Amino acid sequence: MLNIRIEKTTCPKTKPGKDDPLVFGTIFTDHMFEVDYEEGKGWYDPRIVPYHPLSLDPSSMVFHYGQTMFEGLKAYKTEDGRVLLFRPDKNWERANRSNKRLCIPEIPRELFMEGLTQLVKLEKDWIPTKPGTSLYIRPFVIATDPFLGVRPSHTYKFMIITCPVGAYYESGLDPVKIWIEDDYVRAVRGGIGEAKTGGNYAASLASQVKAHEEGYAQVLWLDGVHRKYIEEVGAMNIFFKINGVVVTPELNGSILPGVTRDSAIELCKEWGIPVEERKISVDEVIKTAESGEMEECFGTGTAAVVSPVGELRYENEVMPIGGNKIGEVTQRIYDTITGIQLGKIKGPEGWSVEVK
Repeated sequence: MLNIRIEKTTCPKTKPGKDDPLVFGTIFTDHMFEVDYEEGKGWYDPRIVPYHPLSLDPSSMVFHYGQTMFEGLKAYKTEDGRVLLFRPDKNWERANRSNKRLCIPEIPRELFMEGLTQLVKLEKDWIPTKPGTSLYIRPFVIATDPFLGVRPSHTYKFMIITCPVGAYYESGLDPVKIWIEDDYVRAVRGGIGEAKTGGNYAASLASQVKAHEEGYAQVLWLDGVHRKYIEEVGAMNIFFKINGVVVTPELNGSILPGVTRDSAIELCKEWGIPVEERKISVDEVIKTAESGEMEECFGTGTAAVVSPVGELRYENEVMPIGGNKIGEVTQRIYDTITGIQLGKIKGPEGWSVEVK
């Protein structure tokens, strides 16, 4: 077991009450995990310390060249008081795929898992138990070299912070409206679209603002080359149920390989529901939505888990989906994944990891 130094806070915060609103990403717990990296020395001094502001040189490379990786997962408390994580190995694997693309040093599995589990164990009283709530966990790495020049940093910080959260969308499980972007481009194959890094999200902000002004919750991106193939939503992977077949864009190098996406695909296959990972054009989306062949549309992601989509808009074409109601497959995937996360359903081997 890794030797993690633990310094407990002397000024604990007031935890939200059972009926207090938990606006996603606004309340942070008492402690954080922190570890440093130096070229030639590796990762050193792993510690859990009181949540605190960072002191960084203004020339730290993260501010100027965007060398940063982040992940997202959740901890849940079961009815009998156990604390469960959902497929954390997948987050560790994806973190290191992102790190490789961004020239950030690999994080050893033991360091990632021990830092994660020990922090969650310490903060377990922060995990809310109201339906639809959880403890969101944000592991991330930043480049800290005080240097102006384009090269990989020689020093880094890996940190984990946590926050109690409610539903990602204010509408909860009600269907959301999605804007299909026809102007801006987020990522292209060969770029960093499949890495979980801040630059991808900065690239999405202009479209996000535009969509919100039009009353839409999120942006659905098209590919950056042909501008015709569906890729992903800003905070979710996207799925369509067309004539009984669940269809989702294939991973092509510019789409984030979502953990919940993978889970939904595995479940559909286990249930005997046909699944296709392939290219799907916006023209096909419009045609099948207009004809009624598109029976359901939903997004998957750690933050929202599963979110039904009740309306798509492309240019001036508005496409209602499924009568603006949650579909049967969407509901089943949501119920099953959340049931596994809360320990009510036994999932596939390794999907639930108990924090002891």
